[in-house]
Amino acid sequence: MDSSKRDYRQQYDQRARQIVSEMDLEEKVHLMSGRVTMEELLADVQHPDRHYNWYPYPAGGHEGLGVPALKFCDGPRGVVCGHGSTCFPVSMARGASFDTALEEEIGGAIGREVRAYGGNFFGGVCVNIPYNPGWGRSQEVYGEDPHHMGSMGSALVKGVQSHNVVACVKHYAFNSMEIARFKVSVECNKRTEQEVFLPHFKDCIDAGAGSVMSAYNRYQGVYCGHNHYLLEEVLRKTWNFDGFVISDFIWGIRDTAAAANAGMDVEMCITRFYGPALIAAVRKGQVSEDVIDRSARRIVRTLLAFDEAEDPMEYGKDLIGCSEHAALAQRSAEESITLIKNQGQVLPLAADVQSIAVIGRLAEAENLGDHGSSRVFPNHVVTPLEGLCQRLPDADILFCDGSDLEQAKRMARSADAVVFVVGYDHADEGEYVSGDQMENYTQSIGGDRVDSLGLHQEDIDLIEAVAPENDAAVAVLIGGSMIMTQPWDAYVRAIVMAYYPGQAGGTALARILLGDVNPSGKLPFVVPFDEGHLPQVDWNADEQWYDYYHGYKKLDKEGIQPMYHYGHGLSYTSFALSDCAVSVQEGQLTATVQVENTGSRPGAEVVQLYVAMPDSQVDRPEKALKGFCRVELEPGFAERIRMACPLAKLAYFDEGSDSWQLETGRYTAYIGTSSDPAVLTEVAFVL
Repeated sequence: MDSSKRDYRQQYDQRARQIVSEMDLEEKVHLMSGRVTMEELLADVQHPDRHYNWYPYPAGGHEGLGVPALKFCDGPRGVVCGHGSTCFPVSMARGASFDTALEEEIGGAIGREVRAYGGNFFGGVCVNIPYNPGWGRSQEVYGEDPHHMGSMGSALVKGVQSHNVVACVKHYAFNSMEIARFKVSVECNKRTEQEVFLPHFKDCIDAGAGSVMSAYNRYQGVYCGHNHYLLEEVLRKTWNFDGFVISDFIWGIRDTAAAANAGMDVEMCITRFYGPALIAAVRKGQVSEDVIDRSARRIVRTLLAFDEAEDPMEYGKDLIGCSEHAALAQRSAEESITLIKNQGQVLPLAADVQSIAVIGRLAEAENLGDHGSSRVFPNHVVTPLEGLCQRLPDADILFCDGSDLEQAKRMARSADAVVFVVGYDHADEGEYVSGDQMENYTQSIGGDRVDSLGLHQEDIDLIEAVAPENDAAVAVLIGGSMIMTQPWDAYVRAIVMAYYPGQAGGTALARILLGDVNPSGKLPFVVPFDEGHLPQVDWNADEQWYDYYHGYKKLDKEGIQPMYHYGHGLSYTSFALSDCAVSVQEGQLTATVQVENTGSRPGAEVVQLYVAMPDSQVDRPEKALKGFCRVELEPGFAERIRMACPLAKLAYFDEGSDSWQLETGRYTAYIGTSSDPAVLTEVAFVL
């Protein structure tokens, strides 16, 4: 854990003990209980001018004893409260930037806006691994790799908490199915649990996160909100977590005594099983008052530490959606958008382009992603069509939604270039809430991509029919996670993955297509030739097994060539890597490499470090990401960059001894610009 954060919070431990000792049972349980009613929540959801989390949702607090209430603001693409919050690109897009410094800046902006709304708690550090990219909420996380996920999540934690806002890491754990999320029991072996699905949570705890939210699903048959193993044995005993745990909303607790005895500290945001029910459970002897005291101390200690820390600034309402944050959202989109294919360097489009046919219904949509709990309501959204029109005020920007193929063909033939904008919106993927789960709340929304991981058939038909009409055909993909590019890939000269690029996405996209900005995003997932190459999931299962391998590691292990490798992303300039070296000292693996911009444009490259142990005594990935570094260079300039990885992160979990084992022997470091063996340099080292 970030020692400064932990040491600071621990200074409040004795004071928290004293405060809790002065409380009666009802007051202590009040600290553990959300203060929003179902009627209040529904009133906001159903109000024409308001929405879910319209204001920071309170829990607990004790004014007389100086304990602040928890004031919850959701995320992660910005602050969900009110109208006018800055809407950043979704986390998956920000993951494609591989820019931890930028993510920390975004966290700082989010923290400022939380404070401006009067909140003190941000429930938007989402770090679940998408076992299969069809998971509806994949857009809320950073990618498929645990190391990358932990690095980006830790950066967000630090940024948010720099403004004395409690950062909450969610959904702990194994939450990567939507339709079955309230019932499914995820099963896996202990090594898979420890190496694949938990380490990024630990990274965020080590970064100093003050809170954790449990998941709805079950793990090994036990609801995560009641799971003593996850909450007490792993989180607190093994990882030394000193903050407090909240439940996911409304359905995160199913049994009063089971949750309290497992270490669940706060029921959010509506009290159903805590409050009077928890008081009764204590009086019946089902829950010891010592359990209540421990939870109360954790809550008081954490909230006091954040509340009384010195603020770096004032937090006026003018911070919400301010120009500085809007510029940051645009910069994030520009760093995230990923150039996947650029045959014949059709991009960037010529500066003097006279006409562009923009085709596809999503081109004019204010498409920010999921309409579930992560939905942000900015003041203005720049669509792809609007962005191109603003960037090229004198050009002829033609538009059709693609529903009339003959019209689209005529338009394509008449234009200098064609830009298809295709993919998904909130109707296709997102947080799943069905009508029977919350009466009168909504019709069923969101969910997993059950039918296909590719484009809708009408989008495929559109591209295959219209793209041959123009030699400069570009496909822009909108979506929250991996989108299959087969069978239509060969019909277009260029493919751009835009994800859900946030409120300034259209501006950023236009600047990239026209070459004002050099694309530098890298795919935070692998794109296979066939969906069958990915782990298979029953999206409505009661039980689902998670294997050790998924994503690029699965394809590597099975010797399957992907369509596009993990970490892949093209540029309008070129880079050369040379003089790769690794060293081991003071418990750390360090890799260094010279990076030179050998092209004619300024640009950024993301150098990646993968590690393998070919002669391991246990089954291991062919290679696993253990470091990355984003570097920006002017043409002709070079920089020697450094990537470091603690040796502890090279260990494997031994189920027999229930411990981590760091093997001695020969390892291989792979240094390059994606997981593609063709672009990796091997450097051997010995532990």
